[in-house]
Amino acid sequence: MSHGEGGSILRQPKSVWAVAFACVIAFMGIGLVDPILPAISKDLHANPSQVELLFTSYMLVTGVAMIITGWVSSRIGPKRTLLAGLVLIVVFSALAGSANGVDGIIGFRAGWGLGNALFIATALAVIVGAASGGVGGAIILYEAALGVGIAVGPLLGGLLGGISWRGPFIGVAVLMAIAFIAVVTLLPTSPKPAHRSSLADPFKALRHRGLLTTALTALFYNYGFFTLLAWTPFPMGLSAHQLGLVFFGWGLCLAVTSVFVAPRLQVRFGTVKTLYVVQGLIALTLVVMGVGTQSKLTLILAVIIAGLFLGINNTLITQAVMKAAPVERPVASAAYSFVRFIGGAIAPFLAGKLGENISPNLPFYVGAGCVVIGILVLASGRKVLARVDEPEEPAPSPADAGRLLVAVDAGPAGTAVVRHAAEVAARRGLSVHLLHVRETEVVGDAAVALEGDADAQRLLAERLAELRAAGVSADGEIAASTGTHPEVARLILDRAVKLAAPAVVIGSSSHTGLHGLLGGSVVAEVSQHAGRPVLIIDPAADKLSPVTG
Repeated sequence: MSHGEGGSILRQPKSVWAVAFACVIAFMGIGLVDPILPAISKDLHANPSQVELLFTSYMLVTGVAMIITGWVSSRIGPKRTLLAGLVLIVVFSALAGSANGVDGIIGFRAGWGLGNALFIATALAVIVGAASGGVGGAIILYEAALGVGIAVGPLLGGLLGGISWRGPFIGVAVLMAIAFIAVVTLLPTSPKPAHRSSLADPFKALRHRGLLTTALTALFYNYGFFTLLAWTPFPMGLSAHQLGLVFFGWGLCLAVTSVFVAPRLQVRFGTVKTLYVVQGLIALTLVVMGVGTQSKLTLILAVIIAGLFLGINNTLITQAVMKAAPVERPVASAAYSFVRFIGGAIAPFLAGKLGENISPNLPFYVGAGCVVIGILVLASGRKVLARVDEPEEPAPSPADAGRLLVAVDAGPAGTAVVRHAAEVAARRGLSVHLLHVRETEVVGDAAVALEGDADAQRLLAERLAELRAAGVSADGEIAASTGTHPEVARLILDRAVKLAAPAVVIGSSSHTGLHGLLGGSVVAEVSQHAGRPVLIIDPAADKLSPVTG
């Protein structure tokens, strides 16, 4: 409940819209080239393994660059890091579109990967930081940009690629140039982080078994993922337009399950158990593709269906990383991305070699085998990952129970919640225990803390001061949550039980992001399962609504 207000996406400042537009184009980067791989191979007289290096160079440089993104951003600031990424994407995508040989395109895609790393590593944090119309609305925009970019990338690649293989590269350069102008004009300069990151931090983070286990799992999974993404266009034998439509279906399925389905499965079955099943289904899909390589229909259906599983996996494994690593979120993300992109870099080139020299079926079987290895790696760390689905424990309970539990967030409801809580506590002769939950939002492969530790401490101190000024005895604590709103609700409910709280007081607007908005709020979860009265404060009406739990 770091930012309880959902906010409207229509009330966001123009700077947030500008960054969101740039995100759409950036997320097109991977799927954009799928439809034009066969055309590049034919027109430039390159074999599949050479053309696959467009993926390899892009992913390899993106992965390595993730190590330095935090170091760069902490020194020049998020806005300049974002703009540097945009400039690199514009320059290198334009150069790729003007190249006359496959070697040139491969090199320029590497530069594009550097720009992509700088941009993607900071985009979500910049959007959240610039959001004055509500953090929830800003995250909805980012989630929408993720979905549109992943789905539309192959479609645009197929459309422009039907004219010329150069079209998608030039198209991205033009669109990103527009985005650059909008961002540099509209986005205010953001302050540099107080703490400077070290280049060694991500490598030190990999000493933690939980982070290393999830990163290696992602490495092997990414091998299978990019085998499907990069090799499948060759045995399909479709035109650029047709490939664009197929991978549009893939991207649409991936985006939908990433945002809507993954959080629900996590709540119902748990993160690690869901990962076992989903990765098993991905491996099975690759086996089916290996068996049916000569059937266009089999490959088409398998690619689209695989998108359903890939979206779930991407979201849940990112959440597992954020919870398994006892380090700062940006450091964990950099270390994880560095390792996982190695699999994405190796797979396209090796798949091309296996497919052209041995059998077009073999890359799919090897990809399936790598995903299975990833499952075994995940299973090997089951003990260290056992706490992934457990709420992050708040501080020990106060000695005296029976306090009124008041959940406060950083939104405008906070003051009203505290005022009404003070009135209830005074009438009933109760002391108050404040609980503030710092949330880390996970969107696809990205994660961002919605609130810094210092901001959370300051908020708690201010709210406690308000209660004490009203003559109410109060103490408080800060807890942490990653990824899902039901987890925030579980933290509040667990705390209510441990305190033997006679009632819970909470603000009415406690949801963030698209899946939170559509899937139910923290308030609904707490009200349904509290087993005690829940007093809901409506900040707009400034009134209290009792709900019997």
